[in-house]
Amino acid sequence: VAMKVVTYSHARNALKSVLDDVIQDADVIVISRRDAEGDAVVMSLDSYNSIMETLHLTSNPANAAALAKAIAQYKAGQAQDHQLLSAD
Repeated sequence: VAMKVVTYSHARNALKSVLDDVIQDADVIVISRRDAEGDAVVMSLDSYNSIMETLHLTSNPANAAALAKAIAQYKAGQAQDHQLLSAD
């Protein structure tokens, strides 16, 4: 997957457009800088929260194994639909 890369000057001059792009495309944009200070990544809050949730869920080995098993069962066609229980 190719990431969009823009220069620091472009990002500074077109910040609204850069932010609109990451939100509309649910993607990231790399802001490159010429100096040795390093590059940065801009992403939507939804994308960031999704990544953080995935990291949290997979950080516990037992939870990661349970998720992997559930995904394998789903891919093997062993998943079943259930009605949600009400909170009452």
